[in-house]
Amino acid sequence: MAVEDSAEIAIIGGTGVYDPELIEDAREVMVYTPYGAPSDLVTLGTYGGRSIAFIPRHGRGHQIPPHRINFRANIWALKELGVERIVASSACGSLRDDYAPGDFVITDQFIDRTRKRLDTFYEGGKICHISSADPICPQLHDFFHDHAQKLGLEVHPTGTYVCIEGPRFSTRAESKLFRQWGADIIGMTLFPECVLAREAEICYVSVAMVTDYDVWAEKPVSALEVVETMHRNSANFKGLIMEALPKIPEERTCECGEALKYALM
Repeated sequence: MAVEDSAEIAIIGGTGVYDPELIEDAREVMVYTPYGAPSDLVTLGTYGGRSIAFIPRHGRGHQIPPHRINFRANIWALKELGVERIVASSACGSLRDDYAPGDFVITDQFIDRTRKRLDTFYEGGKICHISSADPICPQLHDFFHDHAQKLGLEVHPTGTYVCIEGPRFSTRAESKLFRQWGADIIGMTLFPECVLAREAEICYVSVAMVTDYDVWAEKPVSALEVVETMHRNSANFKGLIMEALPKIPEERTCECGEALKYALM
């Protein structure tokens, strides 16, 4: 990589949340990591005076299923590029009547129901017990909630996200159980992405769009329904993410940048 290949803010998600034509001086770079290849090339450029990076979580053309995403390589690559903030977009199912399709959720907690994912950079030598008590950056969380309200979007400031392994959707029994646990939304990508970002001392916020009521609502979830909801609300999703980027405070007032301070043994 060249010296100028760097960014302060990264977007992780689908191409529907950003407009490549708005990015100035856009260029693609390959970042090599100890964990293999990231999901795709990283697009670097500037937008609204801020240096940004974009990586499609599922690869170009949405080809990588959730359980096969190389989360460690993605986060490592962004860290190598100097990224200090990650804005992660995602689609999710609703486990509540009042979290309706088209609504936005600024996630604040998660429940891990995955089984096969590598979720730490520390596998020997140094031992790291990273705190996951509050896995989302509080500064970015509050900023995006306030920004969504200013745009007049239907947004929920709290959301416990059940992360399932995928790629299958839940059974009715599982979906009803997650509701009993008090979870609000369900998806397949938040974990371990947010935990790895914390190990890398990068601020992380999850901006999720509800695309469907999960199967507890007695209507089977379909991939077609998810895609149709995303398309109908793509302008709002894009506006929420892109309009926010230049306004993100330059100073980090959270403690994400010192997440390892009391985690290493």
